[in-house]
Amino acid sequence: MSELPSSEFLAGRMLIAMPGIGDPRFERAVVFLCSHDDEHAIGLAVNRPVDGLTLSGLFEKIGIDQPIRRVADEPVLVGGPVERERGFVLHTDDYLCEGVSLPVSDGLALTTTRDILQAMSGEAAPRKAFLALGYAGWGPGQLDREVRESVWLVCDPDEALLFGDDHDHKWSHALSKLGISPEMLAMEGGRA
Repeated sequence: MSELPSSEFLAGRMLIAMPGIGDPRFERAVVFLCSHDDEHAIGLAVNRPVDGLTLSGLFEKIGIDQPIRRVADEPVLVGGPVERERGFVLHTDDYLCEGVSLPVSDGLALTTTRDILQAMSGEAAPRKAFLALGYAGWGPGQLDREVRESVWLVCDPDEALLFGDDHDHKWSHALSKLGISPEMLAMEGGRA
């Protein structure tokens, strides 16, 4: 389940933090991998809202017209501990900004410019999107090693995991996709 063949890259898949990961920034984290190759991996946590910050609040701070009602109260997420002042929008590919939006998997793209924020505030908004501040990053071979050591489990994404608003239950939802109940997981591995 968490075995990673050396030639398999996980871009477009979800990482599920195992209990006892040892880093409070990733405790019960669910991370969508936007990029993964021999040199690095980059992902966005999908279940970590910034306390008290919504899209409308952020848009007001940076001088963008108030977003349309359907996205105004959506939380801004903490995407990860790297570059926390920078915004990353993962969205459906019904919105693409020529030369700026990066396709990351079937039906999904990543945009990091103000263009996507302008689009999200109006009628040109993508069907589904979330804004994350910062990202999670891994160096050469680091993520592969962590997956082999069962630090992370891997599952396929779905719209509820990526764009749903039940952030408190995304971790258990991701585990259930693998047929695992959170109660089945031990905090620390045993020795035989």
